[in-house]
Amino acid sequence: MKTLYFGLLSAALLTSTAPAVLAQTKPASKPAAKATTAAKPVAAPVPATPKETPPPGGTPRDFALPAKEEFELPNGLSAKLVPYGQVPKVTMMVAIQAGNVHEAPDQVGIADVLGKLLNEGTNTLNATQLADKVARMGGSLNVSVGQDQTMLWASCLSEYAPELATLLADVVQHPALPASELPRIKADFKRQMNLARAQPGTQARQKFTASLYGSHPYGRPLPTDAAIDALTLEQVKAFYQNQYGAQRTSVYVAGKFDQGALRQAITKSWSEWAKGPVPHIEIAKAQIRPDVLTLDRPSAPQSTIVIGMPVVDPSHPDYMKVRVMNSLLGGSFGSRITRNIREDKGYTYSPYSFVETHYRAGNWSQNADVTTQETGNSLKEIVYEIERLQKTPPTTEELKGIQNYESGLFVLRNSTPGGIIGQLNTLDLHGLPDSYLTEQVKNINAVTPQQVSETARKYVRPEAMTIVVVGDKKIIDPQIKKFQATRKKAM
Repeated sequence: MKTLYFGLLSAALLTSTAPAVLAQTKPASKPAAKATTAAKPVAAPVPATPKETPPPGGTPRDFALPAKEEFELPNGLSAKLVPYGQVPKVTMMVAIQAGNVHEAPDQVGIADVLGKLLNEGTNTLNATQLADKVARMGGSLNVSVGQDQTMLWASCLSEYAPELATLLADVVQHPALPASELPRIKADFKRQMNLARAQPGTQARQKFTASLYGSHPYGRPLPTDAAIDALTLEQVKAFYQNQYGAQRTSVYVAGKFDQGALRQAITKSWSEWAKGPVPHIEIAKAQIRPDVLTLDRPSAPQSTIVIGMPVVDPSHPDYMKVRVMNSLLGGSFGSRITRNIREDKGYTYSPYSFVETHYRAGNWSQNADVTTQETGNSLKEIVYEIERLQKTPPTTEELKGIQNYESGLFVLRNSTPGGIIGQLNTLDLHGLPDSYLTEQVKNINAVTPQQVSETARKYVRPEAMTIVVVGDKKIIDPQIKKFQATRKKAM
């Protein structure tokens, strides 16, 4: 099921442990010297050697996309093979454009149930045999269902790469879909959804996306127990027949492998699969809804805030500017909103903003769990930082720090076979050229302070934002009314 809430990596706070460390480094007291022992002169303390100033960072380098072999089978299936690294392992991913966005309104969750059933074996292998076969290759197999795609991630030792490619083809093309496992899978799915629904972050995010996307699948609520119970095996099979097929499938491989043998294995094992439906994702037309929505959570010690609006997706020329602007505003640990409501005010521990992207759609949001009594003040400070950035461009120094951060994250994402595969899949899903990757560092560092302010004025406008607050209404309602009254006067 689609990602519902996100976390932010936080730095370790070593300062809180400093006193204990200092205490442990003090020399232990020595016993009193005997009277017959002459006292030794105490040496003068040696002054600490000044620390050297670290050298300046180097100029960020553009990412060089590893040489890859690309081919397409007559049935429409595409494959990309990327020799990468020296470790004798291979990572594979089969991406099928069939996710929650393809579900009918009365069958929400059907893609997830099918994804779980794919783990239950094939026409010739039961679940235990499938797991054992992958384990004997020194690998693993996981199936995940997202809003736009279902993905099978697998790995193995290099010598088993052709065998693993053949096995993945068997899992996708000949799933057993055993009726005996459906009750257990549905019961587990219901537990997962109930747990997610109980989280205030999920509740806020659901209300936020419903406001932006309405009846589009991106805005639908999580499936209820009754909705999951109503799903049948016949519906699962129909979803497979209607949404799965070679034209919607891509195979990605990265690591150390025999290219000829692997290409032959992929060609042989996937060529007979039916073309199936053509690729299609219903484009969401996000709505700008300037409103404040609340959900009551009696006696909650914190309020969960989501504030944001629709923005552009990766195919838009402004997307890289939006990313840099987001990182500076609220999307990094040193961002302005984080420094304000976390470091300076102490209203929250881990606020974060991010750009959520879909095919030809996206949204920006600032998220925070804040002290209930400071809900209104938190909203005021978030808006203050947005408007401050709109009015005054950041300094060159501040922006350069953010650009280095974004460039570094991009390099890290491409430092593993799985990262390479994820980037290639992003290109294919959004219809982007290789230059999106190879020129990304250059484009990140080309953003100017003035463009950051312009982007904030264009895409993160408080007067047009949807605000969702989950908290104790008897405490937060008066604060929100005061916040709204202040905003009306300011406008």
